[in-house]
Amino acid sequence: MSLDDLDRRLLTIIQSSFPIAAEPYKQLSEALNTTEEDILSRVQRFKATGLIRRIGGIFDSRNLGYKSTLCAMKAPEDKLEKAIAVVNEYPGVTHNYLREHEFNVWFTLITPSEEYMENVLDEIRERTGCEVHNLPAVRFFKIKVDFKLDKERQGAAEAAQ
Repeated sequence: MSLDDLDRRLLTIIQSSFPIAAEPYKQLSEALNTTEEDILSRVQRFKATGLIRRIGGIFDSRNLGYKSTLCAMKAPEDKLEKAIAVVNEYPGVTHNYLREHEFNVWFTLITPSEEYMENVLDEIRERTGCEVHNLPAVRFFKIKVDFKLDKERQGAAEAAQ
């Protein structure tokens, strides 16, 4: 997919500076000197081509009092599709990945409490018949990556190096 300068500028902004406003796409259009329809069309194209998957808030669940964990599931081939479908039914599941490993389904789960988390994991085990391990983080590492795609910010980043 080829990107023009406006695409690059838009992508750079929406990574970390998406407007928190009643009309965010209108605000973006004003900042980028184009129309709201143009911004929406570009974002839809980004999604349709797989350049971006979603636009949404990222919240620190720990600061909100929630508990999160990484889970590893051993799902035999004959139970794999059902297991994935069951896991994806839970609103606290934020990621769900297949891996080439004995434990082949990995997912993250965020819940209001440890007790609720264990109840959800017990339900998943019961409904799928699969082994599921709860692997809570011992230490937290937060890596933030912003891709500077617009020429203005690229130049500033190069000058700072």
